[in-house]
Amino acid sequence: SGPTSESRRAHRRTPRAPHPVSSRPHLLAIPAGLLIAAGLPPWGWWPLTLVGIALWFELIAGKDRRRRFSISFIVGLAWTLPATLWMFDLTAAGWPVAVAIFSLGAGVVGTATPPDGFTIRSFAFTAALVLIELIRWNYPFGGTPIATYAMVGVSTPFWITARTFGSPGLTVVVAWAGLAIGQLVQRRRDTVTATGMVIVLVVGGMLGSYRVETVDTVDVAVVQGGGPQNTRADVCTTRAVFERHMAASETIDREVDLVVWPEDVVHPAADGRPTPARCGDELLRTTEATDRLTRLAADLDAVVVSGWFEPTADGLANANYSIAQSPDGTVTGRYDKVRLVPFGEFVPLRSFIENFSDEIPGRDVRSGTGPAILETDIGTLGISISWEVFFDHRARDAIGNGGQLLLNPTNGSSYWLTIVQSQQIASSRLRAVETDRFVLQAAPTGFSGVIAPDGEVLQRTGVSEQKVLYDTVELRTGRTLSVQLGAWPMLVYGIATLAVIQGRRRFQKVGESDLDPQGDGTIVHELDGHIGTEPAGGDDRAGRT
Repeated sequence: SGPTSESRRAHRRTPRAPHPVSSRPHLLAIPAGLLIAAGLPPWGWWPLTLVGIALWFELIAGKDRRRRFSISFIVGLAWTLPATLWMFDLTAAGWPVAVAIFSLGAGVVGTATPPDGFTIRSFAFTAALVLIELIRWNYPFGGTPIATYAMVGVSTPFWITARTFGSPGLTVVVAWAGLAIGQLVQRRRDTVTATGMVIVLVVGGMLGSYRVETVDTVDVAVVQGGGPQNTRADVCTTRAVFERHMAASETIDREVDLVVWPEDVVHPAADGRPTPARCGDELLRTTEATDRLTRLAADLDAVVVSGWFEPTADGLANANYSIAQSPDGTVTGRYDKVRLVPFGEFVPLRSFIENFSDEIPGRDVRSGTGPAILETDIGTLGISISWEVFFDHRARDAIGNGGQLLLNPTNGSSYWLTIVQSQQIASSRLRAVETDRFVLQAAPTGFSGVIAPDGEVLQRTGVSEQKVLYDTVELRTGRTLSVQLGAWPMLVYGIATLAVIQGRRRFQKVGESDLDPQGDGTIVHELDGHIGTEPAGGDDRAGRT
């Protein structure tokens, strides 16, 4: 006789033997991550990032949650290890910790992506990716927006997306472009969905600068004093750094309206501090630095913006700021850096960390509180000092407060290799596109640059060379949609998309439960239980002999 109902039910409850787990996806996750890294500065092969994203997306298809996480975590490792290699020179112990944290984010993206169905998977993947990036850009300790997908996106044909949707929008469009390539290579119909999303985002980006106007032009000189790279702060070298920038400025041989010096190249000692015996030259003093910069502004008949670093008046902290001096010597504006470098300019959990390290800075830099602008005789200049240019909200503050041009005085002379410097140029390009402003980046040892509102690098110095960059740039007014909206459009996209997907999955589970009130298994399991025990027609009587 045929199987009884009890035997069929027992068959349904018997778990099937698991399929052998292949290590191939985990191995392929390594080249996927390396391909993503290859599109980042300083390498800049952006099409490879799209290929890497496509491969990542395919590797986690059909996998259970644990394998999606582990595959994605390996992708994150292979992507962030080379892209943050410079950290090793600063903190050999901290570098792998940072990489592991970044890779956990990639793991979460993989976990949040369902295993089946291209449409639902692709929306979940892009939504989770932009949310994880937004979290990484802001937390912990203010965030670390380095080695980002947006840095890749600014070199792609989709760069205009940032004019409306900012760096988060570029992240999403890069992800969708990668998925489109993956579908195209496999000749799948879902290519239309991914390509359509790219088109929507790009067209939306084209609407971003409808209110921006050019009001004037100015002739500028960006000064790079030159000198050795990968150095550490030393009171005995502060005069040499100042003198190199003064010497470069004295070579300016044409009329200019604005001279921009880097961050932290005017580093005077307190008047009462004696010069250490080991120093070859007398320490630079505040009075001398002020007098010489005043004469420089008068001689050039130009506004001079210089970067200072010195103790605060109460002696309890340090100040990192830039000032603008008019040709008559008047200081017309001062901006104190707001977004500080964790463990460099301020030490989170200082009392705890001091128990384990004696190399942390003795005093924190005191964060500024004012708007990110310098008022000058030639107009209102927006400013993001050094690390701040990695943060889109600092540029939004500058332009939202009337900045007609964006300055980025910086100092990357302490970093190993050129990864940080290249990624900073990419960040300045992002800020130029988002704000529809020219950006002037000034660094003591490189890279300095002049960047157009479309993100094109018009000029750039090399590392360690002494050079002055000359250009004529536009002063602009008005705010792009990116400046007005910030990260909100893509934040809503990410949260709403994942919420809809999660709601849909819960609804499906409820539906399956209604179809199986006895709790013996879903309808799928019912069908599985009959396969091989009944004829294809499903008639129990036909199976009896």
